[in-house]
Amino acid sequence: MEKPLYKTEVFEGPLDLLLFLISKHKLNINDIPIFDLVEQYTAYVRQMQEEDLDVSSEFLEMAARLVYIKTVSLLPVQSEAEELKKELTGELIEYRDCKLAAKKLSDRTGGFDLTTRRPMVLLRDPTYDRIHDSADILKAYLQAAGKNFRRLPPPIDSFRRIVAAKIISVGEKMKELAVFLAGGKSVRFQTYLNYSRSRSDLVARFLAVLELCKSKQITVNGAGADFTICARREKEAVPDAQ
Repeated sequence: MEKPLYKTEVFEGPLDLLLFLISKHKLNINDIPIFDLVEQYTAYVRQMQEEDLDVSSEFLEMAARLVYIKTVSLLPVQSEAEELKKELTGELIEYRDCKLAAKKLSDRTGGFDLTTRRPMVLLRDPTYDRIHDSADILKAYLQAAGKNFRRLPPPIDSFRRIVAAKIISVGEKMKELAVFLAGGKSVRFQTYLNYSRSRSDLVARFLAVLELCKSKQITVNGAGADFTICARREKEAVPDAQ
């Protein structure tokens, strides 16, 4: 390969250099001959080093990447090489399109020259003079600060009722009812529930009746909600489960 005789240009990065080489040597960007491109790229980077130009690590990294693609292209199975070439082609096409778009914008605006001026002093009354409905202000405040409030832990007061509430044991209610019915007594279901001192006590009594019925320690007589609870007699036969 002949040594480049042109003056080394300054490129923004390795992709810029690759596009330059593809354009100069009229290579197909959609089907890059990786062997030719590796030789051209490494020769150009070597020339940049000989001319004492500042060669950043990006150019050396791209050189290693191209050499690796060339190496895996020599293997019998070239699936990895095709994937790497496809990835590089996509990056080059995307970079080329961005450069073309930037050039079009630059041509339309006459360039991107930056001009500045001294800041102007604006005399304006900073008093907020708009009037809003109080409901709208509250809604806007909740939308702005609501997310932060949701991240805060619940206040201690919200746990006091839970901690202060007496725990009603279903097991204790089962023992209490079994002892009461052991002497041959019976009680109406609704009357038994009316003895409850709290909602928790009511739920515990109801669950106790269900558990004792399930374990066949009590029987119920009657229909609907108005039935009587009594202890199961020992001589009562318990049917076998089918």
